[in-house]
Amino acid sequence: MSDPKPRIDWVEETTSTNADIKARAMDGERGPLWLAARRQTAGRGRRGRAWSGLTGNLFTTGLYTFQCDPGRAAELSFAAANAVGAVCDAALGDPAQTRLKWPNDALVAGRKAAGILLESGPAPGGGLWLAVGIGINLAEAPEDVERPATALAHHGKALTPDTALDILIAAFERERRDWLLGGFGPIRDRWLTRAHGLGQSCEARLENETIKGVFSDLGPDGALRLDLVGGGRRYISAGDVFFPDAG
Repeated sequence: MSDPKPRIDWVEETTSTNADIKARAMDGERGPLWLAARRQTAGRGRRGRAWSGLTGNLFTTGLYTFQCDPGRAAELSFAAANAVGAVCDAALGDPAQTRLKWPNDALVAGRKAAGILLESGPAPGGGLWLAVGIGINLAEAPEDVERPATALAHHGKALTPDTALDILIAAFERERRDWLLGGFGPIRDRWLTRAHGLGQSCEARLENETIKGVFSDLGPDGALRLDLVGGGRRYISAGDVFFPDAG
C-alpha cells in the first residue's frame, strides 16, 4: 500500500506555521499535511530567532508521524534542505548557485535564502510527530536579520508560493521515501554535494565554548565533523558555524 499523498492547507495569515502545526499535532492530527501561509507575522528560526513575513515568500510546515526516536527523525532536516535545493534550482536554473549551510540554511550568493526548523514530540495516538518548518525568500529578503539575506527572484525567475510549495513537497517526498528505504546515507550524500564550506576553516560557537577547525565531513547522524587546528576532531551536533567568506 502506497503512502497517502500529503494534504495542503493554505491560510492567508498566521503567526507561525510551526506553532499551528504543533497545536494540530497535539490535537491528534497525524499528517502527512503541509500548512502554508501567505503571510507569517511571528515566525522563528533556531534559538528563537525571528523569521517573519514579507509578501510573496513561502512560509510552510509539514506534519508527519513516525515510529522512531527524535534523533533519527532529525535526519530529515537534511532531506528538507535537499528539497529546498530543488526549489532554488527551479528558480535559478543552476544547481551550483545554491549551497547548503550546516545545519539548516540555504545560501545563494553567500546570503541566506531559506531556513529550516524541525521540531518533534510524542504523538497522542502513538509515535512521534515531526514538524518540518521551512521559510524560503522567493520574492523579497528581510533586512532586520542577523546574517545577510537574499531572495531567489534577485538571482533568477520569480516563483509563486504555490508553485514553490508543489516543488518542495514533491522533492521532500522523494527524500523521505529514500530515507525510509535506504536510511540516512543517500540523503547525507546528496546534501554534501552542495555543502557550504566543506574543506574550509570555520569557527563553531557552542553554548559554552568556541572551537576552530576544518569542516571535513558529516558524521553518520548528520553531526558536523570538525578537524581541530591543534589536532584531533570534534563532532558538532548543535551550534552556530561561521566561515571567513560567509559575508
